[in-house]
Amino acid sequence: MNGEIRGRRSRAQRSVPSTLQSVSRVGLVLGGGGITGAAYETAALMALELATGWDPNEAEVIIGTSAGSYVAGLVRSGQLSLDVVAAAGEDRTAVTSKISSYVFKPNRASGVGRWVRYGLAPGLVRPGVRLILGSPGRYSAEGIAEWAEHQIGDMAQSWPDRPTLITSYGIKAKQRVVFGSVEAPDVPLRDAIAASSAVPLIFSPHAIGEELYVDGGVMSGTHADLILGNPAPLDLVLILAPMAADAEREGFNYDALFDRVGKAALDAEMALIGDRWPDTDVIVLRPEPEVLEEMRPNPMKAEAAVPTFIRTMTSMRTKLARAKMWSVLERHLEVPAQSGL
Repeated sequence: MNGEIRGRRSRAQRSVPSTLQSVSRVGLVLGGGGITGAAYETAALMALELATGWDPNEAEVIIGTSAGSYVAGLVRSGQLSLDVVAAAGEDRTAVTSKISSYVFKPNRASGVGRWVRYGLAPGLVRPGVRLILGSPGRYSAEGIAEWAEHQIGDMAQSWPDRPTLITSYGIKAKQRVVFGSVEAPDVPLRDAIAASSAVPLIFSPHAIGEELYVDGGVMSGTHADLILGNPAPLDLVLILAPMAADAEREGFNYDALFDRVGKAALDAEMALIGDRWPDTDVIVLRPEPEVLEEMRPNPMKAEAAVPTFIRTMTSMRTKLARAKMWSVLERHLEVPAQSGL
């Protein structure tokens, strides 16, 4: 699917303040990265708004994959705030318990027959990622849907009016599915997020209609090429890529393998954007080494959500202030009267 974007605009779109009239047209790409990836992206976007005054919900189009689909839901529903990380009175233990109680919902069905049909048998013919598609998971992706609904609110049962694309993979159709595009079925946002976040081996595929969906990250951690489905070139594409880190770390880190794969896919996607939209600026935000210390090696560790958020907020203060980074942000996003991280 090429991800041609539906022409939806917000019925409740806020008037744009005069200080924002010159702000560039921005596309926002939110990559996958598990629970810690969602914490990283939440903190990064909040830090960006504090530094520039730019509201991420003003993005012309948002593309979300896996954890990024959940953050896309937070942004489009206007729920991007400290409260979605930790509500008043909650400590780290309470936050961990809350996340775990929703996300890790035990799976009652085995799904072995499904795995043999859609993953194991095809995978034996053409070995690769297909081997794990449709595999039984310890947890049900319905728990992710319930978590999204709890955090996002009423919008979880509908779809954002502003262009929003959520990526997944249909194991029966054997292709990328982009919810929010003209080719994909209409589904509630909660189910699109669950479908996009159903990591094979951890979660069973999420069923919608007759199709079975797994994590969009099995094809790419970012799917930034979908931004080209926008009707006109954008001025800035902002990419958050928790699973495409390029920072050097000491010692052996097995999770670095996922970063290499994610970075290779993202590099190819950025090359496409550069070829089609040569005048568009592209910024990629990736976790710094000190942030990776909290995020890894297990990105699905609920206990690491709050530490990752805190470390990211601290790290972004330095990262956004770098001359090369700030010059681009200043050109496209900065509102002088409101800036200052």
